[in-house]
Amino acid sequence: MDGNPSKVAPKQLLSVGDGIFLTIGMIVGALIFKAPSTVAGATAGTGEFLFAWLLGGLVSLCGALVYAELASRHPDTGGEYMFLTRGFGRGVAFVFAWSRMTVIQTGAIAAVAFVFGDYASEIVRLGEKSSAVWAAIAVIVLTVLNIAGTLQSKTLQKVMEVALIAGLVLFALAGLMAGGTPKPAAGGGGSLGQFGFAMIFVLLAFGGWNEAAYLAGEVRDSGRNMVRILIWGVLSVTALYLLVNLAYLAVLGHGGIKESKAVAADMMRAIAGDKGAVLLALLVCVSVFTTMNAAIFTGARTTYALGRDFSVFRKLGAWRESGSTPANALILQGVIALVLVAASAFTPDGFSAMVAYTSPVFWTFFLLTALTLFVFRRKEAAMPAFRVPLYPVVPIAFCLACAWMLYSSINYVRFAVQFGAPVLAGLAIMALGIPLYFFARRK
Repeated sequence: MDGNPSKVAPKQLLSVGDGIFLTIGMIVGALIFKAPSTVAGATAGTGEFLFAWLLGGLVSLCGALVYAELASRHPDTGGEYMFLTRGFGRGVAFVFAWSRMTVIQTGAIAAVAFVFGDYASEIVRLGEKSSAVWAAIAVIVLTVLNIAGTLQSKTLQKVMEVALIAGLVLFALAGLMAGGTPKPAAGGGGSLGQFGFAMIFVLLAFGGWNEAAYLAGEVRDSGRNMVRILIWGVLSVTALYLLVNLAYLAVLGHGGIKESKAVAADMMRAIAGDKGAVLLALLVCVSVFTTMNAAIFTGARTTYALGRDFSVFRKLGAWRESGSTPANALILQGVIALVLVAASAFTPDGFSAMVAYTSPVFWTFFLLTALTLFVFRRKEAAMPAFRVPLYPVVPIAFCLACAWMLYSSINYVRFAVQFGAPVLAGLAIMALGIPLYFFARRK
């Protein structure tokens, strides 16, 4: 790897308002249309259901502050891959990149693809395995577009995010104003273990704040303004998510949310009929397409870095000049995602199977990345532009949350017995990266 930092530093052009908007855009995604059903199924009632979303915002804020200091200390590209390399060495970074390629990112792509499939099936059903068929189509189309280099522009992404946020607000207000015949809580939940199970899906919906933390190098007066951006960004998303979930509760009730496979479409159907549900499903599909495109784009770049840094994967480190894309990395990522979609099609719920597959590995590396902050604080004398407030309370709280989520992810088997195989598969594939690293190092 090249140890010489670039002489060209990022320009600090972003205002507080820019940063807040970008943070909201990076976090808000398609999972607010899917995750509430599972969260309702694992919580005892309305109060516990809403508390889970509040707690998700608090954990995300602690994590975002930790990542903001990490990004401020090492603003070069690479994210977790570079933090782990510098904090714990090439071996840990290699296993992370391997896991991201085979479990974390590809599993996330497949999970979001199933959200697309569920809502696309509200428009046109493609047989018994309609969700899986639509999920596979989405993976193939977006992978081909990325290989061709015909990516959505940043302007279009911004327009889509504005439309999504505005649409969510209007959607929630319509639900709150219209009301419905909400079904009461249908029992279940109440234990700490089940609450941890619910938090897996809540924090999945809050995913994206780790990307937002990388804005530190481009924000004016980042030492002061990054705190404002992260706090107001995460608080805004938390408020938006609470508003949407209150609308779900007003129309469907806790029991109705739990029973739904496409909760937003069911809410829209209740207040505007089938035509309204189809229109909303179309909007959700467009939103999910945007989310998937970003995941495919960023995931392939980490795989490309792995191929560039380790000769045994050198073919993945090839860059295609036409279209300026890491074509080989994109193709492999697409193939793995399709295999995961196909395997999940034979489970009761493909989305939940992919969450089970990715979560333990995801939280393992989130915990390790958070711990690098303590390593850097001990070893590096330099004062970064941004430092976590209330150190070490905030990073310790986040590490404890990561450890609890790791336990809850492995404990997934207890509350969703049919998804035990995906949990074990994800951990086994991550562990395979350890002997593979020693093989790659010898090469």
